[in-house]
Amino acid sequence: MSQSPAPPDGPTGVSVVVIAYNDAELVGDAVQSALAQGPAVTEVVAVDDRSSDGTAAVLDQLATTEPRLRVVRRTDNSGGCGTPRNDGIAAATAPYVMFLDSDDVLPPGAVRALLDAAREHGTDVTVGRAVRRELPEGRDVQWQPGLYREAAVYESPEAGPGLLHDTLCVNKLYRRAFLTDHQIRFPDGRFTYEDFVFTARVYAAGPRVAVVPELVYVWHVRRAAAQVSISLARKDVANWQARIAAHAQAVAAFGAADRKALAAACRTKFVDYDLCLYLRELRVRDADYRAQWWRLTRAYLADFAPAELAAAAAPARWLAQVVLAADAPRDLDRLSQLAADPARLIPPYAGTAAGPVWADDLADVPLEGLTALPADRLPVTVDATLLAGRRGILKLRVHELYGRLAATGVPTGADIEFVPRGGGESALTVTAALRPGAEGFTGQAPVMLAALAAAGGHGTQIWDLRVRLNTASGPGAHTTLRARAAGLRRTAVPASRYGVLLVQPYRTSSGSLAVRLAPGVQGALGVVGGKLRRLARTARSRRR
Repeated sequence: MSQSPAPPDGPTGVSVVVIAYNDAELVGDAVQSALAQGPAVTEVVAVDDRSSDGTAAVLDQLATTEPRLRVVRRTDNSGGCGTPRNDGIAAATAPYVMFLDSDDVLPPGAVRALLDAAREHGTDVTVGRAVRRELPEGRDVQWQPGLYREAAVYESPEAGPGLLHDTLCVNKLYRRAFLTDHQIRFPDGRFTYEDFVFTARVYAAGPRVAVVPELVYVWHVRRAAAQVSISLARKDVANWQARIAAHAQAVAAFGAADRKALAAACRTKFVDYDLCLYLRELRVRDADYRAQWWRLTRAYLADFAPAELAAAAAPARWLAQVVLAADAPRDLDRLSQLAADPARLIPPYAGTAAGPVWADDLADVPLEGLTALPADRLPVTVDATLLAGRRGILKLRVHELYGRLAATGVPTGADIEFVPRGGGESALTVTAALRPGAEGFTGQAPVMLAALAAAGGHGTQIWDLRVRLNTASGPGAHTTLRARAAGLRRTAVPASRYGVLLVQPYRTSSGSLAVRLAPGVQGALGVVGGKLRRLARTARSRRR
């Protein structure tokens, strides 16, 4: 490993460590976003993990004109993210250090916001808000938004156990002496989810922590990339196995430091977040994946204390209990929809004299806590069918949930919003009056599809549907609509503005109803052509 010499003057600000491997097209933007932070950034330490493309050349060229950029070149590829970050910590000279991946950026003012808070409160770790930016759409999804609504200072992580839900290492500023004094480093080599372990090691050392509400990190999500990020590469069960292994090491770090409350909170977080994240997708995996995933998960959850499971939120703890109670995968559609956000508990609904249970043959899995959930957190299921025509009709069926809807406020109507998939405000809201039926409430609303297409502009559009139930006493549950098979067919609708409007209601991966609109003949041909191309690719792959 070689590196350019450190600057002679003693730094007073932040070292931003940028790690890169075969990312010549993007690494320049990452480095420039760090340099653009101004004098708060004393240096940018870019670690090239033995790239085989033009990454090293890009960094060398930047270094010729940017005196604050230092390039560290590894002589061998580490196979992971931990080792180059450790190299960056070793090479850093500023009192504070933070990390940046080569395909992400720091927004303006990020480092200054973190550094000012760290100095004001004398904290070892300072944490800020991050967003996942979906590209190319540019839609931002807040990362752990509940943690960053307002500024806060915690004398120790135990005072803010919610911090454990944010396992990212990149939206945090660290006092470098704190990392050095406690010998805190990332796992080396080819280690998946290395930030889980690093973050646990940091919090196990008992830092004073400050939280700032400012945006400090933009995490770019490129789902169509040839090499997706680790957090998106979940199709192989080895990814889940690696996540469990990393989580186990995080728990072990808290145990070794005798921070029992944090170890328990870390396990509860696994149920609340990690388990739900993977259960949402389990129904679309093949039988072998499902069997292996179920076996791994049951074995891991079996070591959790009952109190750690009980501390998880409803309905996450119900999901864990189902997995523990069943020796083979079952009820995958119900599990996936209950694990979604927002959660939906779909029929059938079973119960005993003691209260609601998961199923008649799993009566030992009670839906504990359901009767105490407030109206806005009830996992209500609203079935929907969109019938396309010159004047579309959206049919709704709201399932009663063990009498909880009647108890919290009988729904009298529903407001359905059509929200663009790429982000933005609702473009159309329709209202359906609801009337009670045998097993819930039903209603329907007209949908002016041509008006919706006009609001979306040119080209193919994708609209997500959200529903808010209304009661006599005010707003009720807010959720998405469950797609029913009856209306999932492509329809060409006459439209005076476009000549023809192609309407395709469909079921998302989470089971929700969405609608694709293709205005005009060209738009319709584009959708049909895309379908034919996908069919052709599938046929070719089968022949191989």
